[in-house]
Amino acid sequence: MKKDLKQEFFPDGTPVDEWFHDTEIPALSALGREYRLKDYDILSDGSVQTEKIQRVINLCKESGGGVIVVSEGTYVSGALYFPDSVNLYVAKDGVLKGSENIADFPLCRTRIEGQVCTYFPALINVLHSDGFTIAGSGVIDGSGQGYWEKFWFRRAWNPECTNKDEQRPRLLYIAYSRNVLISGVTFQNSPFWTTHIYKCDHVKYLSCRMLSPHEGIKGPSTDAIDIDACTDVLVKNCYLAVNDDAVALKGGKGPWADTDENNGPNERIIVEDCEYGFVHGCLTIGSESVVSRNIILRRIRVNTGYNLLWMKFRPDTPQCYEHILMEDIQGKAAHFLNINPWRQFYDAGGRKDLPVSNGRNVTIRNCQFDCDIFFNVRSDEEHYHLSDFVMENVSVSAADISFDQSLIEHFEVHDVTLTKKETSEYKDAVTTL
Repeated sequence: MKKDLKQEFFPDGTPVDEWFHDTEIPALSALGREYRLKDYDILSDGSVQTEKIQRVINLCKESGGGVIVVSEGTYVSGALYFPDSVNLYVAKDGVLKGSENIADFPLCRTRIEGQVCTYFPALINVLHSDGFTIAGSGVIDGSGQGYWEKFWFRRAWNPECTNKDEQRPRLLYIAYSRNVLISGVTFQNSPFWTTHIYKCDHVKYLSCRMLSPHEGIKGPSTDAIDIDACTDVLVKNCYLAVNDDAVALKGGKGPWADTDENNGPNERIIVEDCEYGFVHGCLTIGSESVVSRNIILRRIRVNTGYNLLWMKFRPDTPQCYEHILMEDIQGKAAHFLNINPWRQFYDAGGRKDLPVSNGRNVTIRNCQFDCDIFFNVRSDEEHYHLSDFVMENVSVSAADISFDQSLIEHFEVHDVTLTKKETSEYKDAVTTL
């Protein structure tokens, strides 16, 4: 716990609460009575053990709570549900592995891609919990390859198929919960989104690893962290390398998204001291997002990827992205700044009076970056308006250093150095849809 720190503020002047500075990870002994899977006749022979594992989880709850301990082997399961007061610890020698059979994930009402609908649960599901913790240095593996192969086969047959059309579970889904800690564990090979938090507050990701392949059989839509209508979230000291977005801010989509009680804003999000392997977006706002404000991305190292800041504006959704700070970032990606319309699966639902969306009060400072395109920004005043950007102490080397400040109203630029390079590295970079 850090003490006597200088008071920090979010971009709109809101004080950063001391909660964001408490990064202590509890020891196993602090998580309550231990329920070790190996002590309950649960096999680690590759067979699916969902019912047995769930019985131990329920026993833990009925006995007053505690922690499920995965150690000494690989345990295969379908969807598991962790009630309030039951935690999860995955030890260094333990693996919790998702079933390769979608039938082991029975349909339920859940939240996915900006909608509450009937879909498949995650491997780990946490609902209405206060104080849930995942800890340890083991692995949670989604057995994703078979799901990915089927997705790409379907997409080749029907390029218009949606991400949900191929039946895939997530690795972790936490909803309607608070005081959540996700720490230490490696999440890998998720069939769909890797971790997804929805309508939660005070959630910390500390020293996690999230992995999926971007070469060979790629892991489609395997976002590392999807933050969906949540407040007060800290992502710190994590390594993120997935074949989609590292941190994506969700919240809802559709012509009436701003009046739908299932949706909501993302507020007071800090991502700091992280390293990125390959990702599509280091910080992506959208494509299903209504309001995202007071967002900080700082002290980040980017090894490779497509976009540093990616703001997706859906013409069919009223959106406001504001009070965003990005600072002390080094690395390389195809695009330094990507702000464009996003029309994937567009549906205005017949609404004729959609308000103009806004992207405003964005500050980018103290960055050194290498990219193909510095300023991939498109004006679309019919659908969104950009204003009040500040860029200072930024040094970028790019194949395309063109820079039209007039696309953003009130754009302050101080000490920005652009150096043209001769070659492009990212021939297949995602730009707009």
